[in-house]
Formats: sequence, C-alpha cells, structure tokens
Amino acid sequence: MSTKKVGIAEIENEFGALTFASLLKAHRLGEEMTQVQMAKKLGLSKQSLNDLESARKTPTIRRAMALAKKMSLLPELVVQVVLQDQVNKEKLKLSVSVKKTQAMPKAS
Repeated sequence: MSTKKVGIAEIENEFGALTFASLLKAHRLGEEMTQVQMAKKLGLSKQSLNDLESARKTPTIRRAMALAKKMSLLPELVVQVVLQDQVNKEKLKLSVSVKKTQAMPKAS
C-alpha cells in the first residue's frame, strides 16, 4: 500500500473536477486496491462500488459518512463533495462549503 500524500489539486489534475466518484476512485487507486478489494473493505458489492465510482449513483449523506469513516477520510470533505455533486446535478450555479460545528449541549 502506498503512503504517498495526495492533495485535491493532484486529484483534480488526474481525475478532473473533484466529485464523490473521483474521490472514491482516487482513494482506491492510491491504496493500490482493486475494485473487489475496496468493495470488500467498504462492505459493498463490486457493482455498487463501480456504480459509485462511475457516478451512476450518488450516496446519501449518511452512507457517504459511513464510507468516509471506513476509508479514514475527513467526513466534512466527503459531505461537501456529495452535496456539491447534488447541486451540480441540478445545474445550479452554487458552491457548497461545509465546516464542522461544536456539538449542541443536551437539554436538561
């Protein structure tokens, strides 16, 4: 497995604009894993992984968070990318930004 650090600029140079599909594929290739190996690690079928990598399917926010955790990716990055994918799919000229917030205190 590779330990090479890759930034967003390198991902976008290699795979085009950052999408959930390109992020997922870049991560898999960076880990030097086949789709079968990555699918097993993520608890998905190979076809489901292929659908996500080819952007035929977009995960829900909750599913994307679960996948991010399994891949040790920042949840904020993954949520931002998935939301941006949804905005782009609707052809809206908007940019999404996500930041982590403090947990809300529980009511007494």
